[in-house]
Amino acid sequence: MISTGKPLPKEVIDCWPEVFSEIQLNVLPLKYLNTVLINFKDGKTWEVKITAEAKKDGWTVFEKQLSELVKNYEDSIDNVDFKLDTARVRKDIEKASSQFLKRKKL
Repeated sequence: MISTGKPLPKEVIDCWPEVFSEIQLNVLPLKYLNTVLINFKDGKTWEVKITAEAKKDGWTVFEKQLSELVKNYEDSIDNVDFKLDTARVRKDIEKASSQFLKRKKL
């Protein structure tokens, strides 16, 4: 799991500001990860799509594979960014909120 305790990136917040602006990222379920961007010092970027199979395999397998990739290229990597599937996050939050409100009858 990703543990940063940081606000979400601006482009994510812009997708649904009334919700995402209040979220601090401490843990990211793999099902919400869309892509990993590996930015190299020479300006190149590798875009690693997170497949359904990778999501099924889970964090342990994914983390091991990503760690090996980063270790192999660590001297030439500038940074690694994670892109979220914001549409899925929004859909799941709306669904869970709706179910909660139906049960609580506020």
